[in-house]
Amino acid sequence: MPHLSSTIEAILYLKAQPLTVTEIADYAGCDRAAAKEGLLELMEDYAHRDSALEVMETPSGYSLQLRDTFHSLLQTLLPADLGLGALRTLAAIALKGKISQTDLVDIRGSNVYQHVQELVELGFVRKRKQSDGRSFWLQVTEKFHQYFQLNADQALELTQNLSNNGTAPSSTGETLS
Repeated sequence: MPHLSSTIEAILYLKAQPLTVTEIADYAGCDRAAAKEGLLELMEDYAHRDSALEVMETPSGYSLQLRDTFHSLLQTLLPADLGLGALRTLAAIALKGKISQTDLVDIRGSNVYQHVQELVELGFVRKRKQSDGRSFWLQVTEKFHQYFQLNADQALELTQNLSNNGTAPSSTGETLS
């Protein structure tokens, strides 16, 4: 039977997103205290390894991620093949936090439909049906934050700074090709 810290390592690896202690405990089939102890043991183990990975606590929970010193490899080995239009659409979604596809079309134009499909396929954007069924909610994924090396707090700060400077994308229907 694997040690609890090894089980937690596998869970973090397989989920590839931040998880709360409660979620980890549920997946590992243990109580929160044991999960927290296993996490601390795993974090200590990674801290003493000469490894490309680390276990980090983020505002969203705990995640297994690439150490900062290796992020240049991410750009080199896994470059996103995004055109300028798709990149601008991605930026608009990221700056808005959560936006309806209809509102995004008003801001960016009808090419958004192709951009959104591409961004969803690349894993940068999550698309969810709205409750009234007329449009979709769009928001960036954890992969977006990892790829562009932004955490949620940095993205929020960037959005606030752009809004304060008056340079955030407007919602007046202006198209930013």
